[in-house]
Amino acid sequence: MLVTGASTGIGAAVARRFAEAGDRVAVHYRSNRQGAESTLRSLPGDGHALVFGDVSDPGDVRDIVRQADASVGPLDVLVCNAAVAPTTANRHVIGETTYEDWGDVFHQMVSVNLLASANLAWAFASQAIGRRSSGAIVNIGSRGVFRGEPEHPAYAASKGGLHALGQSLALALAPHSISVATVAPGFVATARQLAKLDGPGGAALRGQSPFGRVGTPEEVAAAVVWLASPEAMWSSGAILDLNGASHLRS
Repeated sequence: MLVTGASTGIGAAVARRFAEAGDRVAVHYRSNRQGAESTLRSLPGDGHALVFGDVSDPGDVRDIVRQADASVGPLDVLVCNAAVAPTTANRHVIGETTYEDWGDVFHQMVSVNLLASANLAWAFASQAIGRRSSGAIVNIGSRGVFRGEPEHPAYAASKGGLHALGQSLALALAPHSISVATVAPGFVATARQLAKLDGPGGAALRGQSPFGRVGTPEEVAAAVVWLASPEAMWSSGAILDLNGASHLRS
């Protein structure tokens, strides 16, 4: 199986959970090789591999899937996790952001968060169809699609496109026995977010959920592994909320 953006955080947790289940994992990274190597060392079992490439480059995407298939394949699961996340540096609010910066952020987030996943799905599914083998794609979406991201609208828009892509691909790939599902996490306590949780706004973040805490990468990983399993194929097309009841939708 292949998980993109597996150097840290949710991607690393997903890689570990699949390895614990006995899968051979291709750990993808673009810039954080040290983190990817750390993830690789943490995986139980044998036969895992590092895979390098820029998912925003369509040429690299096909090579990433080929590398993974040659290293740990034949691939039966793709987890599209690599993304440009909201940060202070890429905050973009109309009235405060220049037109040029607005366009740059949208281009970057849509390229990585949406188009890359579409290209990865094409490359993965094309190989599976050619082999006439079943498989699963799980996309990492976001709660922000449903409740809005006023300071990072490009993030919500790109993840909203990813949600829609997953449902369209679920219809298109079902005849080939390939399931496609999406998880939509709320705030997750990754290493990148610890400063926020430990800061003055931490209590408010934890208070968003009636459980009084935020999610963990391991909780997201558990859901991803189940959605990728053969017994979850009937969940194809689903968008699974993983936010501790911090945002409810009808």
